[in-house]
Amino acid sequence: MIDKKYKNLSVRSQCRLLDLNRSTLYALLKPLAEDTELANRIGEIYEATPQYSYRRIHAQLVREGKTINRKKVYRLMKELGLQAIYPKPKTTLRGKQAIVHPYLLSGFKIERPHQVWQVDITYLRLPGGFVYLTCLIDVYSRAVVGWRLSNSLCKEATLEALEDALWRYGSPDIINSDQGVQFTSEEWQKLCRDKGIESSMSHKGGSTDNAYAERFWRTLKFEGFYLDFPETMAELKRMLFTFIKWYNEERLHSSLKYKTPLEVLKMAETQTYGYVDNLLRKFPTSPQVQQPQFNIVF
Repeated sequence: MIDKKYKNLSVRSQCRLLDLNRSTLYALLKPLAEDTELANRIGEIYEATPQYSYRRIHAQLVREGKTINRKKVYRLMKELGLQAIYPKPKTTLRGKQAIVHPYLLSGFKIERPHQVWQVDITYLRLPGGFVYLTCLIDVYSRAVVGWRLSNSLCKEATLEALEDALWRYGSPDIINSDQGVQFTSEEWQKLCRDKGIESSMSHKGGSTDNAYAERFWRTLKFEGFYLDFPETMAELKRMLFTFIKWYNEERLHSSLKYKTPLEVLKMAETQTYGYVDNLLRKFPTSPQVQQPQFNIVF
């Protein structure tokens, strides 16, 4: 087999003699212990400064006294699925005739569950391309109250996520979103109006207006997605269901005085995850919202 320390023949020559593609060889090699240590440090730097590209992370490693070249940093970041945060596939696209609502949360005091929900869309990168995740977060408890996964930025995914959340928890007073076409669509706005929900929309470029949803994306990616590295849609669905269940039921939040989101909602002792037995509420008119667990949109 290939001997990287053999001096008389280069790795390229050995591969040529064995009719072996070099990329295949590198894919089969197990990461060295030093690579694992470097990868962990790269992950720490990226978590603190996600806007850093591999060049800046390389510069930071050099400042720390590590001897490493840029190509290796690039390779390790690629294996970790880490990329600097900069404009990529846009999840916030405003329609030509979009109705934009004002931002209602400036100075607004949130004192109880389901007073304000935040909704947002993020993209997750699989080997086959991008998929999109919609989540609704209850701001008071930080609980994920509804979610959907889709292979496109379709409004159907956001509508189904909202319908599930409404069936399980009832209507919030306010839902805050960005100005994307999914949330300015007539279908979304009509559903909110019919349920007596006020629409609030983040300012254009207001990255902190939807801070709780953004914080959940960070938690999801660094405590779930980057550790699991799902490669298929099926693996990603299983990971998301397990992670969100753990996040709602078991993850302690310092901002909640080390309680879980469902403890704050006072639901953990009276119902199982993802189902509410509420006989006072009318039955849903859409069949997908009657499922005892979250369905996935393809």
